[in-house]
Amino acid sequence: MDDLVAIAKVARPKGLDGEVFADLLTDYPERFEGLEDVTAVLPDAMRLELKIEDFRIQNGRLVLKFDGYDSIEAAESLRNCEICVAESEAVKLEAGEYFDWQIEGCKVETVSGKSIGIVRELQRTGGTENLLVDGDGKDFLIPFAESICVDVDIENKLIRIDPPEVLLEF
Repeated sequence: MDDLVAIAKVARPKGLDGEVFADLLTDYPERFEGLEDVTAVLPDAMRLELKIEDFRIQNGRLVLKFDGYDSIEAAESLRNCEICVAESEAVKLEAGEYFDWQIEGCKVETVSGKSIGIVRELQRTGGTENLLVDGDGKDFLIPFAESICVDVDIENKLIRIDPPEVLLEF
């Protein structure tokens, strides 16, 4: 799925007319305004090209209706699929902002070149995000703050950190 970005995940059918409930995987739900063509990636990695007929937000969940999906049985076939757009159609971010998928998989090293590990996950805590880094036999939790993550090179999948001495001791 390197060329696609997931923006929603179908949870289950809604009603009898082919609508589905989906969980938002984007911080920009307004991106569905005017969005017509999407790619559904099924759990078995099969891809389907779909056309959004209608959408709305209901109780914090996305409700989607796709062209040609007019029954509960048709909607059921989309359960657990990810609704994706091409990476080139991803929302444009401000300088210094990154998508989680851009950060995950980045190599982390200190400014002096010492390898720390690979980012497994970007954890959102409500404050400063944390990088969960798989190190050599040890995991690290590194605040994703400019004062620590001094160089984020998405193109080369590399994050250079200047950590306080105690950060890597635990």
